[in-house]
Amino acid sequence: SSSSSGETTPVSPPLSAGRVALIFAICAFATCGGYHGYLQVKVDCSAQRQNNLSINIDFGYPFRLQQIHFKAPLCDTSREEVVFLNGDFSAAAQFFVTVGVLAFLYSFFATFVYVFYQNKYLKNNRGPLVDFLVTVTFSLMWLLSSCCWAKSLTDIKAATNPTEVLLLIASCREKENRCATTQEPLWSRLNTSTVFGFLNAILWSGNIWFVFKETGWYKTGVLM
Repeated sequence: SSSSSGETTPVSPPLSAGRVALIFAICAFATCGGYHGYLQVKVDCSAQRQNNLSINIDFGYPFRLQQIHFKAPLCDTSREEVVFLNGDFSAAAQFFVTVGVLAFLYSFFATFVYVFYQNKYLKNNRGPLVDFLVTVTFSLMWLLSSCCWAKSLTDIKAATNPTEVLLLIASCREKENRCATTQEPLWSRLNTSTVFGFLNAILWSGNIWFVFKETGWYKTGVLM
C-alpha cells in the first residue's frame, strides 16, 4: 500500500482482507436483492368451461409474499377469484442486503484509507481502534443476518411450494378438477446468497485478529 507521502509500504493483511470483503459483500447482497422468482401452474376444470388455464406468479425481493396475488378460475362459475400468497419475509431479506451494502461501503472506505492514508490511520491508535470495533460489529451482523436470512429462505421456499400454492386455489381443492405445476422457481441464486453471507461472517471474524494487531492494545500488551 501507499502512504500519504507517496511512499510504498507492504500490503498488510487488513488491506488484502478488505479487497476480498468487497467482492464477497457484493456477491451477497446482489444475489439476494436482485432475485426474481417465477412460478406457473395450470388449472383444468372438469366442467369443460375452462381448460388448461395457465397462471403465472411472479415474486422477488423484498419477498412481501402477502402482497403477491393472482387470478384463478372458479370452475363452477365463469368468475375468477383473487388469490394471495402467504408470508412477509422482507425484514430478514432487507436486513441481509443492508448489512451487505454497509459492509461493501466500509470495506471500500477502509481500503482507500489503507492505501492512501496509512500514516494517519496508525496515528494515535484511533484508526486501528475504530477499525477493530467496526470489524467486530460487522462480524456479528453478518452472522446474525445470515442466520435470519437462511431461516427466511426456508420459509419462502415453503410458501411458494407448488403443492402449497395449489391448495390456495379453490378449484384445485375440488377433486374433480386437475391442477399441475408447469414451472417452478429456481433457488440456486438465493442459496448462493446464504453461502456468501456465512463466508462474509467467517472472513470478517478472521480479520478481527489482524486488525487487533494494529491496535495499541496489542502493541502495548494491555490485553496480552
